[in-house]
Amino acid sequence: MKDPIALHRLHENRFHAHPEVYVAPGRVNLIGEHTDYAEGFVMPAAIDFATLAAISPRTDGQIVIYAENFGEERSYSAAALPASATGHWSDYPLGVLATLAGEGYAIPPLSLSLWGDVPLGSGLSSSAAVEVATAIAVTGLMGVSIPGPRLAQLCQRAENKFVGANSGIMDQFISANGAEDHALLLDCRDLSFRLAPIPPDVALVIANTMVKHSVAGEGYTTRRAEVEEACRILATHRPEIKFLRDATVDDLAAWGHEIPPNALKRARHVITENTRTVEAAEALLRRDMAKLGRLMHEAHVSYSKDFEASCVEADTMVDLAQDLPGLIGARLTGGGFGGCTINVVEADKAAEFSAALKERYLRATGIEPEIHICHASAGAHRLG
Repeated sequence: MKDPIALHRLHENRFHAHPEVYVAPGRVNLIGEHTDYAEGFVMPAAIDFATLAAISPRTDGQIVIYAENFGEERSYSAAALPASATGHWSDYPLGVLATLAGEGYAIPPLSLSLWGDVPLGSGLSSSAAVEVATAIAVTGLMGVSIPGPRLAQLCQRAENKFVGANSGIMDQFISANGAEDHALLLDCRDLSFRLAPIPPDVALVIANTMVKHSVAGEGYTTRRAEVEEACRILATHRPEIKFLRDATVDDLAAWGHEIPPNALKRARHVITENTRTVEAAEALLRRDMAKLGRLMHEAHVSYSKDFEASCVEADTMVDLAQDLPGLIGARLTGGGFGGCTINVVEADKAAEFSAALKERYLRATGIEPEIHICHASAGAHRLG
């Protein structure tokens, strides 16, 4: 992560004000893909890629947001924030401000400097990190304390309603509530969660296929509609099925012939993924890393074949990792259609594993991947 002192100094030089600096991490999802909007289970970990936010008050009635990554500044009247998105990077922090204002909070004039190292389009949740960093910084400036689960809900609403990306709660939740050296098993129905320790001799190796993905894209929207279609059909037989969280593989065996083929495959992925995710948390709690690895492999096959949200490059990356020294488990992570694989690797072999995977992938695809050895980090907080 970039030195927060550098962002502090940049903000001071730009706005001639002493800021407070906050951090919100990106995330990698160990298992549990496209289950969140089916009110199912996910198991992400916060990682040491993050968004930093430096914030200070103003006296001129303006809200000024500067993004160092883009070298751009936007200015707005605090009394008349934009009501809709424009397709600009500023939609993410503005959506948070608009959502907080909609909850009755008076957003004061402020200067906000943002910097992040979560790779855009990688599936590591750069947008949620920006949203949560903005939210914790602004509420900190206002002297307001919002519990982490509630803060995550408000940031999700900003992404859904303001930005227009129909994402689930996972990304914002782990960014706001993550714990160092732990994964987090989240029940997306009631937002209850429990922490599962990641052993100290295990590393999280994130391998970027360099294929961009976007949850606002057509693939995500289509898959979500298919999941919801399958749920509606099953509910005609069992009205208690409100989301696929409530359905079983027995339901698919009984009434799957009524579900269109693609929707049936999507439903099979979601239902079996929920089971795998709960079992994976239990495996971590028991330090049964072999079982975790098996579940991750099953999850990738389901994601690729049933949900059809992988791609040639991601499948290649996962396949190439299988016989490398130290691998515990590998799968595509994030919204799909590109992005990164998550590789759970024995820590003392992580560097060797990373170098070998990079070389193999370059040779197989002609693409040089970015590979990072990470660890599970704390959730959003003020620095210093």
